[in-house]
Amino acid sequence: MIVPALFFYLFAAACVASAVMVIVSRNPVHSVLYLILAFVNASGLFVLMGAEFLGMMLIVVYVGAVAVLFLFVIMMLDVDFVELREGFIQYLPVGIVIGGIFMFELLLVVGAWVINPTVTKSITAAIPTNVSNTEALGLVLYTKYIHYFQLAGMVLLVAMIGAIVLTLRHKVNVKRQNINVQNARTPEIAMALRKVASGQGLQDADAAEWVK
Repeated sequence: MIVPALFFYLFAAACVASAVMVIVSRNPVHSVLYLILAFVNASGLFVLMGAEFLGMMLIVVYVGAVAVLFLFVIMMLDVDFVELREGFIQYLPVGIVIGGIFMFELLLVVGAWVINPTVTKSITAAIPTNVSNTEALGLVLYTKYIHYFQLAGMVLLVAMIGAIVLTLRHKVNVKRQNINVQNARTPEIAMALRKVASGQGLQDADAAEWVK
């Protein structure tokens, strides 16, 4: 029990320290790097608690996709954060009021939080005890909740198509692909047979044809 406890305190201390550095870092790139470190340590905590699927998802989804995307966007935009901080004092009172409201709501939620004793029995399907957490989650997700899973996929698909449609811009001078025209092509349209004399290039033949 000593080794798991040591790893727990190590991951917890690193996670809290990196989360604090995300907030206090002046450089946004450093903040994103500290955020990645916080995700990695939180993944280690999930593994220690036996939730290896959540730890793997935290690494693959958040570290491998979301945090890296944040990092690339910040580096490509090259935002002048010095100019953005100039009006910080002006909006500080409003930010303090909004932050106080959020903190009050969080305290109300935490203070009134009660775990339903029947929550562990809400799943009627029996889960085998001789399988891993990932396999047990898959058995529940793809059997009892398969319709909700497919519905969530449809929502994400519609959101992706909507984002593409909203950002798609048709430019006049850009040649675009027309599938119907390509499918209707015939050999007579797609190919042109030219007779080129020996020792004469195609450009010379075109020039001779133009002179005639």
